[in-house]
Parts: sequence; structure tokens; C-alpha cells
Amino acid sequence: MANLIENTAAVLLAGGLGSRMRADGGGVDKPLRLLSGRTLLDHAVARVRPQVGAMVLNANGDPARFAAFGFEIVADAVADYPGPLAGILAGMRWAGARGFADVLSVPTDTPFLPVDLVARLDAARRAAGVTLACAGSGGWTHPVVGLWPVALADALEAALRDGMRKIDRWTAQHGVATAEFAIADVDPFFNVNTPGELAQAEVMVGRVQPAMPG
Repeated sequence: MANLIENTAAVLLAGGLGSRMRADGGGVDKPLRLLSGRTLLDHAVARVRPQVGAMVLNANGDPARFAAFGFEIVADAVADYPGPLAGILAGMRWAGARGFADVLSVPTDTPFLPVDLVARLDAARRAAGVTLACAGSGGWTHPVVGLWPVALADALEAALRDGMRKIDRWTAQHGVATAEFAIADVDPFFNVNTPGELAQAEVMVGRVQPAMPG
């Protein structure tokens, strides 16, 4: 397990516009919204940090708004908000420059992520004999939550330049396994997009086992 941790970095995806969090459709920094007195970003970090060797935050705009977290910040690798693939590519480039073999991608609006996420994604891809893996729960796949070989960065960049935007369409071209996670007290991939979902998360947060310190 230590080898997997040492060879894996995480990219925390915060590059979206967050337009669904406001009634007027204006943008908002979802990762900075508070859940049980801590930001959504804090919740995601606590659950991911022990599973990886390093973390980077993908965010666009003024990086100063995230300065208190102490992360290096990388913007989308392709302009004009092309979706999470651009943030994943930015994370892959960052990780590759630092010698990591794989990148875990997670959205920063998912506060209940599994504490064994990396290990189970890796096990799923090994069992299937493929290089990519994403998470699944309750009959749904979550392609943004995935384990990505840094070696595929050039292929991903080429696809983005050619207009590729759908994660699952791109991963299908390279072979992708799904690691299925049970829904017990909460869906571990519940994501907060709206004020109503933030209120739901407040009810759910007490049912989730706290992450162990990294």
C-alpha cells in the first residue's frame, strides 16, 4: 500500500463555475461553502490526504482565495472552462513533473469520499487488466472520481484539443474499470451542487465515519 500511496497524487477539482449554488445563476466557490463548520474542501482533503503522496488544487481565477489552504494551485490546461477533463489533465501534468505515476481525481463538492478510494480503484483496474478506473455506487458511475495514469497525459491533451469533453467517452477508448462502493448510511459520492443539497449534507454528515488524520 505504501508504494501505491507514494506513486499517487491527487488533484482536487474546483475549476467549475458553481452556477447552480446561486438562484441567480452567478458563479460561487462551492469548495468554500461550509458544512458542519468546515469547508467542503476541508472535508474532501481530510478523506483523501492519507491515501496519496501529494495533493494539488485545480482552480481557475484568482488563486488567492484558496491561499489559506496552502495548496499549489493549477488552472485548467485548456481555456474556456471545457469541463473536468481539463482539470484532470492539469493535475496529470503537475504530478508527472514530480515523478508520480498516477493521479486520483476528486471533485471538491463531495464531502463523504471513501477512505479506501485509491486502493479500491487500483484493485479494480488490476482485476480488469486496464489502466483506468472510476468509482460507482447505487447503479451509477462517477467518472470524475477516477485513477489516471500520468502516462496518458499526452493522449488526453490531444483529445481535449480535438474537442473531447465527455470523461466516460474518453476513458472508454482506453479501457476503464469501475470500483463499486456500497451505499450504507450515505452515498459516498453524494455531491453538493445546490443550497438544497448542502442542507441535505448537513443532515447526513453525522452518519459518516470521520476520516483518520493523514
